[in-house]
Amino acid sequence: MEVKKLFVILSVFCSATAIAQQPVKSTGADARQQKKAERREKINQMIKQEEEGALIYQKQGAFGFKFNTDAWGMFYEHGKYKTITKTNLWWLEFGERKDRKEEKVPTLSASGGFLVISSYIYGKQNNFYYLKAGLGQQTLIGGKGNKNGVAVSAIYGGGFTAGLLKPYYIEIQNPSTNKREDIKYANNDSLFLDPTIIIGKSSFTKGFNEIKFVPGVHARAALRFDYGRYNEVLSAMEVGVNAEYYTQNMPIMLLNKEHKFFFNAYISLVFGKRK
Repeated sequence: MEVKKLFVILSVFCSATAIAQQPVKSTGADARQQKKAERREKINQMIKQEEEGALIYQKQGAFGFKFNTDAWGMFYEHGKYKTITKTNLWWLEFGERKDRKEEKVPTLSASGGFLVISSYIYGKQNNFYYLKAGLGQQTLIGGKGNKNGVAVSAIYGGGFTAGLLKPYYIEIQNPSTNKREDIKYANNDSLFLDPTIIIGKSSFTKGFNEIKFVPGVHARAALRFDYGRYNEVLSAMEVGVNAEYYTQNMPIMLLNKEHKFFFNAYISLVFGKRK
């Protein structure tokens, strides 16, 4: 009987010891607190990096919109970290070039019993679009002094450019047939330059099947001011210049001189992420 009691006491003691040695499972509240602590630690590390003036990452991707002195552009940019101050870049950009003397002429016409307000650009021969593919480098000039600071970088590079000339169509009231027609400029066409018969510009898609490709090259130099709060976020303003050279003259306006070389300045807004 005494032996049996001793066996029971030993069994209870061993069970209690095993239960005490099992790890305590975290509750849902504990898990949330742990995640918050990890997030705070990550933010503190990013702030410390910024206070040291460094932008530490492996790669970055960014989109931007350019406000050029001769129209507009939009681009995608990819960067790969090389050293603490240098990043290798490649980019794709699409945009439009306009002649500085372009001026919209308003028109008023009747269609189906209604008055239609439109406009056109007198003497415009082609819409000039471009598509760029380039390689370059971003060099850190000054790091962020604190989490609310601004990192300043120099960007430079260049590459291939595809010039795209789309014929500019206008709608006229043909005096010979008294019918509406869409026409483009062809060999000093007198109808194209007669403002008394022009109703307005044609549909935007008119002429896309007649686009002419002209190869060229481009170069880019800029300063980028990155005001993103943390290293993982890219929020910046960029100020720079573009230069482009094409293998033939790019006709935009009939009454103005044609050019192969184009130079402009721009301001762009850049948004992206780093990893």
